[in-house]
Formats: sequence, structure tokens, C-alpha cells
Amino acid sequence: MAAATAFSSTSGAAFSAKNVNQFSPLSSFSSKLSLFNNSNVLSTKSLSLNLKASTKPSFSCKSLASPQDSPAPDAAKVQELCVYEINERDRGSPAYLRLSQKSVNSLGDLVPFSNKVYTGDLQKRIGITAGICILIQHVEEKKGDRYEAVYSFYFGDYGSMTVQGQYLTYQDTYLAVTAGTGIFEGVSGQVKLQQLIFPFKLFYTFYLKGISQLPEELLGAAVAPTPAVEPTAAAKACEAGATIVNYTQ
Repeated sequence: MAAATAFSSTSGAAFSAKNVNQFSPLSSFSSKLSLFNNSNVLSTKSLSLNLKASTKPSFSCKSLASPQDSPAPDAAKVQELCVYEINERDRGSPAYLRLSQKSVNSLGDLVPFSNKVYTGDLQKRIGITAGICILIQHVEEKKGDRYEAVYSFYFGDYGSMTVQGQYLTYQDTYLAVTAGTGIFEGVSGQVKLQQLIFPFKLFYTFYLKGISQLPEELLGAAVAPTPAVEPTAAAKACEAGATIVNYTQ
């Protein structure tokens, strides 16, 4: 009995110490869980790295001098352009419409007009003016009128400019340059109107901003404005070389 007890005690101890981990379901589950945990740690680290890589903020460098943000060439530069408007009495201009129904010039009378335009040096025919004046006030003491005018200057293939503002027949005035087409697209500024012989000769000095450099053929040295000025015979006859290309007729 003692031997059996000893065997039982010794064998039980040996079995318990050596084999419980081998046959125990808990031991097997624990080993598998350990493997899973180790694998899961690696997977989690990999996922974390992937997430960090995928959530890394992306950006692009945009040049501060990109074309759309850059100012137009000569945008801040004021360019001076001089032209003559001359009524040669061959266009039926101006037409005076007495909407006021009064015998003297009065508020509401309309004056549509269209005249020829020459470069400031009077060497080339450029095009025409076209527009309308609305009489605002007849100024008897100054023997003249105040009009509100809206009209355009047409420069052939170069484009056009529109001006608006008061037009006084008895003194120099300034009008706003409100719009442009062609090389004058985006233009702003003002124009000084000098009345030489009403309504047949006018001299304009434009002060223009927001456009590229004007072409040289429009910028000849202007002839001093006087009532006696006339375009050259070649320009008046629109001979070759005495007009801009496709000048407006």
C-alpha cells in the first residue's frame, strides 16, 4: 500500500509537472492566443503605418507669380493717346432732334453723330466716332450747351473704346473711358476733349490704364490743336500707307 501510494504520489507529481501543459485545453488555447496576439500586433503596426501613410496631408506648391494672378502688362502705366475727330460734312452728321419741341436748344434734345478720326499727327485715318448726345442744359451766357454724351471710337482691327460723361461746347471737358475691345480690352482712364470748331473739329487726349503697350502707328507726335489743323491729303483720301489696316469707315 505504501509503495502504491508512493508511486501514485510520484507519478502524479511527474504527470502534473511535465504533462499538464501538453494535454491541457487551456494550455493549447493559451499558446494559440499568444500566436494570434503576436500576429495581431504586427498586423496592427502595419495597419497603423498604412493609415499614417494614407492620411499624410497632400499639398501642391502654387507659384505666387502664376499667369492668372499676374497683373496685365503695363497695367499701372498711364499711356497717352491723341486723336482728332473731324466732321468733313459727308456723313450726314450731326442730326439734331428737337424732342423738346422748343425753338431753342432745350432739355431732352438728342444729337446722334458719326465723324472721322485721325491720328494725332494727322498722318493716318484711323476710323470713326459714333454715338449720341442728350442736351441737359442750354447755357445762354456762354453761348453753348451742356450735353451728356455716350459714344465710341473705332480703330479698325485694333478695336474700340467707349467714353461717357459731360460734353461742354464752350470749354474743355473730361469724359470717363468706360470700356474697350481688341487691344483696348480692360481699359480704364479718362479723355480730355478740346472743342476747336463746334461741331466740326475736336482734339482728344486719352490717359489710358490697364492695357498693353499701344502700337507705334497710333502714337505719332501730335500736331498742336488749333482751328486750322487738317489731315494730310493722303490721309484724307485714305491712300495706301495713310490709314491703319482695315480702318473703320
